[in-house]
Amino acid sequence: MSAELQLDSQSLYNTDFVRWVETTVEQLRAQDYANVDWDNLIEEIADMSKRERKSLKNNLVVVLLHLLKWHYQPQQRSGSWRGSIREHRRRIADDLKDSPSLNSYFQAVLAECYASARAQAADETELPLETFPFDCPYTPSQVLDPEFLP
Repeated sequence: MSAELQLDSQSLYNTDFVRWVETTVEQLRAQDYANVDWDNLIEEIADMSKRERKSLKNNLVVVLLHLLKWHYQPQQRSGSWRGSIREHRRRIADDLKDSPSLNSYFQAVLAECYASARAQAADETELPLETFPFDCPYTPSQVLDPEFLP
């Protein structure tokens, strides 16, 4: 790629990301490989995996947080909590269906996500942190089960 085209691609990447994506797709479809902004394309593809993993973790923390609140504050239960659990379980299920390789990642980060949810549950409920078990009291299948509520 010429230095001028590379500068134009870099500028477009920094100033209009959507247009940069559209241009890159057009170049790839036309097999115009010489003009593809490869450095940024490779970076974006690598970041896609990171975003998927981050999304799964965020949704998992929300499910665990609301399961803890449901479990340890029965007097506060609401349709909002139930709806949040259902929505974030659905998002996790979609992620796992679309990317089965995330199943092993789900297993690997469950304890880490539970620790985050446990701390947040203590903050939100104002119950002592020790109220909540140190280790996740829910199995992975319970966490994902659309009908399970503790």
